[in-house]
Amino acid sequence: MNIVLTAQDVFEAQQGALGLVWISGRQGGVKLLEPATARFPGMALVGHLNYVHPNRVQVLGTGEVEYIARMTPARHQRAVDELFSCDTSALVILADCGTIPQDFIAASESHGMPLLSSPLPSPRVIHDLQYYLARALAERVTLHGVYMEVMSIGVFITGESGIGKSELALELLSRNHRLIGDDAIEFSRLGTDDLEGRCPDLLNDFLEVRGLGILNVRAMFGDTAVRRAKILHLIVRLEELASYNTTVIDRLQAEQLTRTILGVEIPEVVLFVGPGRNLAVLVETATRSHILRTRGINPLEEFMKRQQDLMTAPKR
Repeated sequence: MNIVLTAQDVFEAQQGALGLVWISGRQGGVKLLEPATARFPGMALVGHLNYVHPNRVQVLGTGEVEYIARMTPARHQRAVDELFSCDTSALVILADCGTIPQDFIAASESHGMPLLSSPLPSPRVIHDLQYYLARALAERVTLHGVYMEVMSIGVFITGESGIGKSELALELLSRNHRLIGDDAIEFSRLGTDDLEGRCPDLLNDFLEVRGLGILNVRAMFGDTAVRRAKILHLIVRLEELASYNTTVIDRLQAEQLTRTILGVEIPEVVLFVGPGRNLAVLVETATRSHILRTRGINPLEEFMKRQQDLMTAPKR
């Protein structure tokens, strides 16, 4: 999914947090922070003034402004023109700013480059913008399922329509776990191994259960029963037990299944839906088992080692 983010979007999103003031260059508000052909979205978008490899967001602190001010008149004018006419930049921010140089304002208006100011120091501005842009421009995909926080980890429940995902979510809610989203979950890649899942604003707090309709989980279970987002740790896939030949099911689960989403491999567990099976307990158990695996505890390996020790022990 291609994310379109303009200078105007950045200003509106970070105006409060960074105390941004739009000084000049309003006509440049439509400039894109990331070109549509970008190979690595969000990469090296913001940083201190750089003429060699200009950032999409050029941040100037007091040091950079004073450096330009000390130049000879000819070099000073050329540096200001290059800053505000650069095709690869979309936004200029003066951080820790007092008086705005008038030639900056004139060049901003002349070239249609947005010029913003912030009272915060430049390292703080760069840090906060990098954090915001990394998430706003992250690769993302929307998947069908129910996303829950079970025992403090993100568990994505998938399966065919009508298999009972929402009913399972309702049971987990009654066992004090938390709903993140139902039906359409948007996952974005934040780092090498991190996928963050969240619910679209339209579907926030809602859960659809066949026979009951749309339920407002926040109103029914309280504010602590929902949360906005969570890093994905485990996928639980529901399958109809009747459709499987039970003789070919790997009862020991010797091989750890995984599913790749946006290039990240996520552990996956298959739970079979059948009469008398308590899926909520099974999901909790699968979650506990996953937590133990991340701590290096593998019951199957322990069991196999115990068998091996018994077979190789000297006979009495």
